[in-house]
Amino acid sequence: MKIGKYTLTAIETGRFALDGGAMFGVVPWVFWSKTNLPDEKQRITLAARCLLIRGEGRTILVDTGNGSKWNDKLKDIYRLDYSHFALEDSLAKAGVRSEEVTDVILTHLHFDHCGGSTKVVNGELVPTFPNAAHYVQRAHWELSQDPSDRDRASFMKDDFMLLHEKGMLKFVDGEQEIFPGISMVVCNGHTMAQQLPKITDGTTTLLFCCDLVPTTSHIPFPYIMGYDLRPLVTLEEKKRILPLAEKEGWILFFEHDPETTAATLQRTEKGIVIKEKLSF
Repeated sequence: MKIGKYTLTAIETGRFALDGGAMFGVVPWVFWSKTNLPDEKQRITLAARCLLIRGEGRTILVDTGNGSKWNDKLKDIYRLDYSHFALEDSLAKAGVRSEEVTDVILTHLHFDHCGGSTKVVNGELVPTFPNAAHYVQRAHWELSQDPSDRDRASFMKDDFMLLHEKGMLKFVDGEQEIFPGISMVVCNGHTMAQQLPKITDGTTTLLFCCDLVPTTSHIPFPYIMGYDLRPLVTLEEKKRILPLAEKEGWILFFEHDPETTAATLQRTEKGIVIKEKLSF
């Protein structure tokens, strides 16, 4: 997909699974299970899909997936599956080596979004993208250093502390354009200062939905994850952003939907729904 001077490519990094009830909060099983078939442990399949943006002399990656630094116990808990996709393999298929990535935009520092930022080589923890600056909201970084008991398990410090120690983290303060045509939309419902990249050329706009709308099943306003720290804030953010996306014809990019990469929206008598599904 082309937006202005940028070429956008979806990068599949593998599949994993999380508890279906947690993924849909107060929405009953009888509703979410119709479109998200759970396994015997009530987990649903999720993607860890990233976005590669090339142009203006930059090779930018949005998020890095779960990564490979997992012991057998955690692999089983999260049903990690790299049999079809892996981060660096998918980048190679797109013609990109890890050393060529100039920038990494980290939407937030939960393990399924930044786990691939580091890896273990010959027993040593190293940056996966050694020549890249990594961007995260300052307010979110501060949260990651002292998370609450409720979200502590989502932060795995091996994913990001090394980047900070090596001076590879760059802090973003609020909503701003960090590259020409690429700006950050900040949301505070799922976690403090989650940044959603918005790429636009004035005609075509794509929003990387991250955990505001992790899958197409989360488009209805009440479908909000139990993981969200402030679900009522998420509700207000969805009510603000999704009608605007529908009105202006934005493309929404879904990080966790195992089947649908992106889609546009339309308004119906039943609310805002998928208009057209896209892949690239």
